[in-house]
Amino acid sequence: MPLSPLNAISPIDGRYRSKVSELAPFFSEEALIKYRVLVEIEYFMALCNIPLPQLEGIDRSVFNDLKAIYTHFSSEDALAIKKIENVTNHDVKAVEYFIKEKFDALGLSQYKEFIHFGLTSQDINNTAIPLSIKDAIEAVYIPEFTLLLNKLKDLSNAWANIPMLARTHGQPASPTRLGKEISVFVARLEAQFEVLKTIPNAAKFGGATGNFNAHHVAYPNIDWKIFGSNFVKQKLGLHHSFPTTQIEHYDHMAGLFDALKRINTILIDLDRDIWTYVSMDYFKQKIKAGEVGSSAMPHKVNPIDFENSEGNLGIANAIFEHLSAKLPVSRMQRDLTDSTVLRNVGVPFGHTLIGFKATVKGLDKLVLNESKFTEDLENNWAVVAEAIQTILRREGYPNPYEALKGLTRTNTKINSTSIANFIDTLEVSNTIKEELKRITPSNYTGI
Repeated sequence: MPLSPLNAISPIDGRYRSKVSELAPFFSEEALIKYRVLVEIEYFMALCNIPLPQLEGIDRSVFNDLKAIYTHFSSEDALAIKKIENVTNHDVKAVEYFIKEKFDALGLSQYKEFIHFGLTSQDINNTAIPLSIKDAIEAVYIPEFTLLLNKLKDLSNAWANIPMLARTHGQPASPTRLGKEISVFVARLEAQFEVLKTIPNAAKFGGATGNFNAHHVAYPNIDWKIFGSNFVKQKLGLHHSFPTTQIEHYDHMAGLFDALKRINTILIDLDRDIWTYVSMDYFKQKIKAGEVGSSAMPHKVNPIDFENSEGNLGIANAIFEHLSAKLPVSRMQRDLTDSTVLRNVGVPFGHTLIGFKATVKGLDKLVLNESKFTEDLENNWAVVAEAIQTILRREGYPNPYEALKGLTRTNTKINSTSIANFIDTLEVSNTIKEELKRITPSNYTGI
């Protein structure tokens, strides 16, 4: 049965494929193969540029043809490599053999033993995968994150002057403003994004156990550490980890995943808050013709986008958590557990992308129900007690907290009249009384 969205095992490649398809050029099997080919080709050309004595005679004009092997890499090329892998049972070796065939076709057979010269497969994997992650973040993650962040900024500005009853411990608390509460999430996201940008995309490049053994024994007069660092930094745009074992130690990658996880956690917090505000009738949701909210209850318009986002971001975080906990741990100079784990790197990115898009979709549906905000404030005049007792403290009034506690900590409803009557009983000047009476739940919102 041909693979399709209907028979895919993972919902990322099934139900949600249309939402994550832009990640395929970075995290699919074909993409991984292409990135391996890129690293092998660029490495060979870097050896030519030293130059190694045996590569001095190569015509540099052929470099464009070599680059074309990965710039014009096709699905047919990927299938050809997979066919070779069926024989070799080794994915990176299959890439090497594929490129050797290309060298034969280009009349470069005499140079093809310098493909993968002195390297182990992890020199290719531990550069290809960080490079694909770096490219995916730049091309897909950052634009989607920015779209979501800008949406929150717009809402924060639009709702800047909407007074809202705050709730701490689920109970009515000192009023705030809706726009300010959204701006809290903006500030949190921006802070974590700045952290994310400081984390290097690190790569290992140093031979079978990280010491350039094979390189050094063949050409002892070349400084291979400098060569490796220059290749990784200047050609691939990655941070060169050195010294390492056979594999990259993944500490930076773990830090990257932890940073992505923190951003997702903030958005889960946002999703739950907005969901709660919808349940409190602070927001209505735009109705789309033909949509059904419940199979049994026709009236329902559910906040499903925020629920969808929360669920997908939670799955993403669970996988990011495992990746960041597992990858830095390897037995001695290398075990193979990182290989199978790394093949799942695209999965949490996919669930993250689905979460981002669902949150934006949900935010776009919100319709402000200002009357409900006003109603809740009007029903909770007790929240101005803090303001009154603070001004009384300023005026040196005896035991102001206790006086307000006696008024408000009862089961009797507090309203504007009972607050005004209480103020009239205070032994303060009429000027102070007028000042106190100007305080309402709607204007006691701070700065």
